Amino acid sequence: FQSKVIGISIAPNKGEIFYFPFSNELMKFIKKIFQSETILKIGFNIKEQAKILSSNNISVDHSVFDVSIAHYLLHPEKRHDIGILSENYLGREMFNLLDLLGKGKKTKQIDALTEKDIMFYACELNETCYSLFDILSEELKQRNLTSLFYEIEMPLISVLTKMEMEGINLDVKMLSDFSTNSLNDIKLLEQKIQEISGETFNLSSPKQMGEVLFEKMQITNKVKKTKTGQYSTSEETLSKLKGSHEIIDHILSYRSLEKLHSTYIKALPLLVNNTTDRIHTTFNQAVTATGRLSSVNPNLQNIPIRTEKGRKIRMAFVSKNEDYQILAADYSQIELRIMASLSEDKEMIDAFNNNKDIHLATASKVYKVDENKVSRAMRSNAKMVNFGIIYGISAFGLSQRLGIKRQEAAQIIDQYFLEFKGVQDYIKKSIETARQNEYVETIFGRKRYLREINARNATLRGFAERNAINAPIQGSAADIIKKAMIDIQSEIDRNNLKSRLLLQVHDELVFDLYKPEQEMFILIVKEKMENAIKVEVPLVVDIGVGNNWLEAH
Repeated sequence: FQSKVIGISIAPNKGEIFYFPFSNELMKFIKKIFQSETILKIGFNIKEQAKILSSNNISVDHSVFDVSIAHYLLHPEKRHDIGILSENYLGREMFNLLDLLGKGKKTKQIDALTEKDIMFYACELNETCYSLFDILSEELKQRNLTSLFYEIEMPLISVLTKMEMEGINLDVKMLSDFSTNSLNDIKLLEQKIQEISGETFNLSSPKQMGEVLFEKMQITNKVKKTKTGQYSTSEETLSKLKGSHEIIDHILSYRSLEKLHSTYIKALPLLVNNTTDRIHTTFNQAVTATGRLSSVNPNLQNIPIRTEKGRKIRMAFVSKNEDYQILAADYSQIELRIMASLSEDKEMIDAFNNNKDIHLATASKVYKVDENKVSRAMRSNAKMVNFGIIYGISAFGLSQRLGIKRQEAAQIIDQYFLEFKGVQDYIKKSIETARQNEYVETIFGRKRYLREINARNATLRGFAERNAINAPIQGSAADIIKKAMIDIQSEIDRNNLKSRLLLQVHDELVFDLYKPEQEMFILIVKEKMENAIKVEVPLVVDIGVGNNWLEAH
């Protein structure tokens, strides 16, 4: 809409392509099209177009067909660029707008192009989308993905559009104060590391650090080298040496804080929008093979939570103003609950239906002791097994995580499967189904293709087998929270509420909660999330409210 002309394809007669000068009449015409529920709107990356339309008071309803998302459901691990789709499906190369716009400092704005170039590109793009519609819609139907596409992915577009445009408030002053403190802590750690080593060296140089740790200090003689012959000082390498010498712990702390500072504390304030004074992330709907949403520019799904300093970053995400608070709603152990439902394991189902501590119940069975005699270490080990089983953990992997011998880890896994036979049967059945079909499915029918499940290479085959176990669980969790987002947004719109959905972070939703709506809105969120789908065990949602994200979480 910044351009002077726009290409429009008319659906009933796909050969008819028009272009109009930018005008109020054109805006009225487009508004009429997008407000009609009987006209199917076909396009590519519709969410980005919907944000432009929304800024012009034109809303996009659910009767849309996004060719990129259709292709994503059909081929989740492939690229979904319109040019690639045109070549692969239609056998023709598209007009490349990027060639006209240029790159780097010479990049032009689209309104600097000629009307002819804009018209040609817009019309070709629309005609390509319409040509792809027939092909992709038929392929969706053949693979039983039509319901997932029209009932989850397409309605989600308008939800994500609203979320991205709403943004979230950031306490820039709090981060500024935190920045000063973190820089002081980084400097102190740097001094401490150099004091312990007796050397002044560049902590950002893997070469210098490797020489100090493994030649001068001789921390260990069992360290691998990189392809260039340098000592490896990767996170993985140093983590294995944790506790062997105090300098290792200090280096890991230094790196963690340095990353925290550069990625979030320093970077986030620079990303606050000058017009809205809020942070606006972009949610990618067609990136992850599992069906989960991802977040970029900035990535707000990766805000640290495990360390005290990492958690403090969440304090900077605050409510809109004094009339609002932050509400966080988090699914409790959703993947384990899905595992219980898919495996139909009686022991797991009984534990969840009786509101038991699943890790305590697991420890009691694996270690064959009464629940009141389960130690903290036993419960911790059982928790690791519960979540590890979902990801196809091996005896070696469990031994590494628990710091025990492989034989002991193997015994724990064997005992687990003796007690939870339904889980073992589910794993065997998932792998067998994947071998037959070369894909597995979520509860909603989302497919994860595993073409290397029958590979001769054991590494490739093992990776595919682990995905065969995990993909239906993780993918179902992704579908469930998407369904909940759609249902909650529908209630917000229907009741004309002021509370707003801001973020989706894995199994958690974050809202700006309008204080006068608190009682009603909490009931809506809880009801819609817990009833997004009916499974064998209840879905449970934990809800918190506070002035910032950390308080609410």
